[in-house]
Amino acid sequence: MTDATINISAANFRPGTSDAEIEAAAAKAAVNRRRTVLFWRLAILVVFLGSWELAGRMAWIDPFFYAMPSTIAGRLYEWATEGTSEGPLWYHLYVTMEESVLGFVTGSVAGIIIGVALGRNRMAADIFSIYIKLINSIPRVVLAPIFIMILGLGLASKVALAFVMVFFVVFHNAFQGVREADRAMIANARILGASDWQLTRQVIVPSAMSWIFASLHVSFGFAIIGAIVGEFVGSRFGIGLLINIAKGSFDAAGMYAAIVIVMVVALGAEYLMTLVENRLAKWRPQPLHETQ
Repeated sequence: MTDATINISAANFRPGTSDAEIEAAAAKAAVNRRRTVLFWRLAILVVFLGSWELAGRMAWIDPFFYAMPSTIAGRLYEWATEGTSEGPLWYHLYVTMEESVLGFVTGSVAGIIIGVALGRNRMAADIFSIYIKLINSIPRVVLAPIFIMILGLGLASKVALAFVMVFFVVFHNAFQGVREADRAMIANARILGASDWQLTRQVIVPSAMSWIFASLHVSFGFAIIGAIVGEFVGSRFGIGLLINIAKGSFDAAGMYAAIVIVMVVALGAEYLMTLVENRLAKWRPQPLHETQ
């Protein structure tokens, strides 16, 4: 019997109702809930875009500064079919995604490894914590011109900034997840003779996975931000360059179009991350909101 069955009141069923009937009712309720959520999501989006379009056409807002959904869609179509003044849209998107993915992967791996290592070694954590706090206190945007000055306008400077944006988010969650690991499970594993490596790999890291995945869900967005900020400060290609050019020419539709592209990519990455998390963490119970 699934968790969703728990949320169906027994009063809704006659005595002697079979488990199969309860399961079917639970499945139907889940489908209805998903449809309701989808309906309201689409309704809110339509109302928002419709209100924005109406406000622009009725001159309640200045389309020169705020653009309109129709002009933004037109600019996206123009970029997709004819390219931008700086080259094909797809190449700009490829460059930004390459920078973001490299920064995300390297920052996540480094954050997880160092977070777990310091979480397991209290002495090392006490020694290095002051330096981590000092580096973390530096505004990330300030690092963009420094990286560009040191590493140039190419790929390396954007990856470095995306790395920094991701690293601290993942590090703090991995570190805290290790510190919050179930002490009873750790004690039982030690009683059974588990070594420190076995304890870390089979007990502590799985216990911290919820914390780690929570950081990964938001960190790819930070990786994109890092790449775009670096491109905005100085680059030859990328979505950040398109935003910078649109800003310089007072092209509001172009700026919003670039933002829409970033949002769609980030949403797709979030969806993929959820699929990976669900596949790697099948043992976890479903969140309460998914069973109601």
